[in-house]
Amino acid sequence: MADIKDYKIATLGSHTALQILKGAKDEGFKTVCICEKGREKPYISYDVADEIISINNFNEYFEIEEKLIKENSIVIPHGSFVAYIGAEKVKNIKAMHYGAKGILEWESNRTKERRWLLDAKIKLPKVFSTPDDIDCPVIIKFHGAKGGKGYFLANTPKEFYERYEEYKGKEGHEKYAIQEYIVGVPVYSHYFYSKITGELEVMGFDKRYESNADSIGRIAAKDQRDVGIRTTYTIAGNSPLVIRESLLPEIFAMGERVVEASKKLVDGGLFGPFCLEGVIDPELNYYVFEISARIVAGTNPYINGSPYTWLKYNEPMSTGRRLARDIKIAIESNQLEKVLG
Repeated sequence: MADIKDYKIATLGSHTALQILKGAKDEGFKTVCICEKGREKPYISYDVADEIISINNFNEYFEIEEKLIKENSIVIPHGSFVAYIGAEKVKNIKAMHYGAKGILEWESNRTKERRWLLDAKIKLPKVFSTPDDIDCPVIIKFHGAKGGKGYFLANTPKEFYERYEEYKGKEGHEKYAIQEYIVGVPVYSHYFYSKITGELEVMGFDKRYESNADSIGRIAAKDQRDVGIRTTYTIAGNSPLVIRESLLPEIFAMGERVVEASKKLVDGGLFGPFCLEGVIDPELNYYVFEISARIVAGTNPYINGSPYTWLKYNEPMSTGRRLARDIKIAIESNQLEKVLG
């Protein structure tokens, strides 16, 4: 039987690294944290990294990759991989990589993402092909994993063009999606699908705290108008959430359909952690506006486990630890290739 002591778990020092590294240590792995210089303190203070590799910028990842390969490190992707390295460059990672690399391209391209979700029979907000077609409240989202930065609302084509002037010509803001703005409760559903067990698990839920969308209600409408405050959606943090139990059967079914549809997109399909991000309206319809095909920061409130993981495991089980356990089971049953992509 292969031994997990022959392997290390590595990730970038950002996003969900604390959770990933702690989960790996809890499962008995040695851990490696790749940090930007000057940002090592959290990983030292919380003692989650057995080794810290400092680089000037995450773009330098490929300069230290050979070291990871020599140490038999398994790289865990998260939102910062997509945001700072890019979905295309992630495909060039030569170290062992947990999860299907190709699926990240479907996450980071909103056109492809919509095709995937429609194929999975997921309810989606209406989209507009051009700003001139806007005839209801819409939210404009830029492509890629940028934590909601720069998203804005518009009600008319004129308002869109006025707001877009702030972003025109800026790198990363050339491509965008114009989505119908659904009024309801934002719900982010955390899943884990194991290729080893063949089971889909619901790990928990969160609601994002977005600046200044969630704080603007503290300011009177008159004052908002007087000072010209514009609503923005940069994510500042995450709040835990427990949903109505009657919604759980559909939550499970949605996740299962997404996994099944993914098998037509890339070899092996989606596996490991992922998240459906959407809004539940007053009629309890769950509209999904995007998918994150890897671990999301909304799992961070549950480093000691969520109500849902307690039901299943009766022990502390974060998404980061569940991921490490999947790798551990794969190694010990000689199926590691199954969880590498």
